[in-house]
Amino acid sequence: MSAFTLSIILFVLAYALIISEWVHRSVVAFAFGTLAIILGLLNQEQAVQAIDFNTIWLLMAMMIIVNIARHSGVFEYLAIKSAKMVHGRPLAIMIMYAVITAFLSAFLDNVTTVLLMVPVTFAITEKLRINPIPFIITQIIASNIGGTATLIGDPPNIMIGSAVGLTFMDFVRNLAIPCMAVLFATAGVMVLIYRKEIKTSPELVALIMQMDENACIVDVPLLKKSMAVLGATVIGFLLHGELGLESASIALAGASVMLLISGADAERAFRSVEWATIVFFAGLFVIIGGLVNTGVIRYVAENAMTVTGGSVLKTGMLVLWLSAISSAIVDNIPFVATMIPLLKEIGQMSGMPMESIWWALSLGACLGGNGTLIGASANVVVAGMAEKNGYPITFMSYLKIGFPLMIMSIVICTGYLYLFYWM
Repeated sequence: MSAFTLSIILFVLAYALIISEWVHRSVVAFAFGTLAIILGLLNQEQAVQAIDFNTIWLLMAMMIIVNIARHSGVFEYLAIKSAKMVHGRPLAIMIMYAVITAFLSAFLDNVTTVLLMVPVTFAITEKLRINPIPFIITQIIASNIGGTATLIGDPPNIMIGSAVGLTFMDFVRNLAIPCMAVLFATAGVMVLIYRKEIKTSPELVALIMQMDENACIVDVPLLKKSMAVLGATVIGFLLHGELGLESASIALAGASVMLLISGADAERAFRSVEWATIVFFAGLFVIIGGLVNTGVIRYVAENAMTVTGGSVLKTGMLVLWLSAISSAIVDNIPFVATMIPLLKEIGQMSGMPMESIWWALSLGACLGGNGTLIGASANVVVAGMAEKNGYPITFMSYLKIGFPLMIMSIVICTGYLYLFYWM
């Protein structure tokens, strides 16, 4: 059996086990990533190279920063303050948190944003005695929508911008409009889905309104230190290009400073890292690396591109929908890494204007991640946090909500790209 075929079989089996949830997804990724090395789909050095350590270190560092900051009481403060702003109404809180998540994800990476927002969500839903799952799913989707709008919001955009020379404002000018339209439509659908489920008693709402958010701040010195570190880290993310540093390096620096100045217990800080999530990502990168190394992803992309015949409309439509469906199934980072050189070559050979094709790739890859629970980094991180808090999100329960909403978002983007670029 060829390595090409074997890598496909290994991927399909791993994905089937993840969907079935018979075995924990981190165990599946760990075992099948190891199996890919043993079967020779890639050697150990190639497996290490396949792991996106920028993602791994960024996740770990931000988990440390957020978990230390949490001990100041800042998240409880935010939970109560924001809930009181909308008079404690659960549906309004869900939408407000979604908007905040989308906005922050445009200027932070979306993983950092959900690390900040999910603790707030658990705090407020616990006080209102309502199920946090609708809030969490809405925030997952909102984080990927917001991250699509800017250069720094999602890793595929960073890769595309770097390869093609697109600036922060190029992304804002071309992608902010469809992202806002998708967010508005998504919020409306989520209200329709959960309007009967998200209810609480007037007494609990009144209790929220009577609470003093300032009393939640239990450690003012830690609050000042953690907000200073977090603020500096965010500024570092915005300036990472000028600084010549990867976002993970900035996050690691922030985590190091936080550990040094906060006086936090180091062992407790490191235990707060979602290690199962980290292992899942590492294993998944290796499995996908096997597909890349054996030529599977390149084969699929090349054959898909041959049917367009040099048409901007056909190429753009195919890139948008192929990116969306593929990114719902596999991690969008290796897919985008494969598509970038192929699209550049197609542009050189055909002479077609390629700007709209890059926007199609960005919209498809980033929004496509909303389709499944493993489609984007933020999804997996939130799933791990939810499970740790006693509210596991199953693959199929998320799929029923996320996949139809993803299809709706790509339909909206198809209309936008057609009207502004392809008509």
